[in-house]
This record gives sequence, structure tokens and C-alpha cells, in this order.
Amino acid sequence: MTDKSKALAELRESISQLDLPLKATATNLVFGKGNPNTDILFIGEAPGKFEDLQGIPFVGTAGKLLDEMLNKINLTINDIYIANILKYRPPNNREPQPDEISAHTPFLVEQIKIIKPKIIVTLGNYATKFILGGCSVEQMNNVPGITQLHGKEKHIIIAETEYRVMPMYHPAALIYDRSLRPTADEDFKKIRDVLGQKNLLAF
Repeated sequence: MTDKSKALAELRESISQLDLPLKATATNLVFGKGNPNTDILFIGEAPGKFEDLQGIPFVGTAGKLLDEMLNKINLTINDIYIANILKYRPPNNREPQPDEISAHTPFLVEQIKIIKPKIIVTLGNYATKFILGGCSVEQMNNVPGITQLHGKEKHIIIAETEYRVMPMYHPAALIYDRSLRPTADEDFKKIRDVLGQKNLLAF
């Protein structure tokens, strides 16, 4: 087990011992999956039904679409790491509440500090607003929505480290509105271009 893998495992165990909001109504803690030694971290919103049942992020329909989009830019889950801003599923997949985001996101920040990615890809409004709001729930409302920010590279400081942030539509949004798919595919190509230019992948 690598140092990053060990640190993530210890963080996961510490979260599992806490009575976080949503834990009581969820089936499993959904921590993260992928390669902890990667240079690219994807951040989604919250676990859905299948993620909750398996304890693994992005295993449902949206996850299959994400896999397909990754494959188009020659990446797989083994090339990235993926986590959510919430570690437990909200009932009926409702939107995250501010107090839940406040309680859960310190652990996401710890994941970022452990993995130390070069690029953070935020999927959808909540992840984008949280990261570009400086990881402050209070600042989230000051960040424009994903319809304005998708595909536009940003830079943000988290825990004294600068990260390149690439906001993208959440795969679930593409399922609900198929007209967004061509735009999302073009946005994903920008991830490939950045990785190619900088040769960032660490393996």
C-alpha cells in the first residue's frame, strides 16, 4: 500500500466512526475510488442509489456515462481518482443542504491534500461552486453556475497549494438533457489536451 493509499484508508476509517449528517438514512459510506497517485481528481456531488448500495462512487447510470467519456479521451478509472462533496446519499437523491456540505467537505479537502492532484475536474454545480468558492460554503452562492463555467479552466488555492480547476457538466445532467452531450464531449477533450501538453499523469 502506498503512502497515499494508507492515508486515504485511515481517513476513510475516521469518517466511518463519525455521526455525520445523512449517515443515519444511508446504507454505506461512499468515500472515493481510483488511483490515489494520479494527477487528476474528479469531484462529483453526492452518492445516488447504486453508489449508496455498493459504497462506491459513480457506479450507476451516470458512472457508466462518465466511464464512456473518459474512454473517449483515453482515460479509465485507473488513471484518475473520483470522490463526491457528500460522503453519504441524501434521501431520494435530493440536493445537498448547506449544513451537510459544511459537515462533509472538510474530508474532501483532506482527500485533495493527500492526493495532491495537478488538475481538479468539478462535475456539476455543487462541486464547482464549492471548489471555486475557495472550499467555503458561505462563498458558494458567489460563484456562477456550471452553464457559465463549463470547460473554462480556473485556478484556485486550497490549503496553500494552487490547483488547476476544470468545471464540467455532471454526467447525470447529460442523461436528463441529451442536447448537452456534444458540448460536454468538447469540454472533456480539453482535459486530454491539458494532460498531453503537460504530460501530467504520474504513472
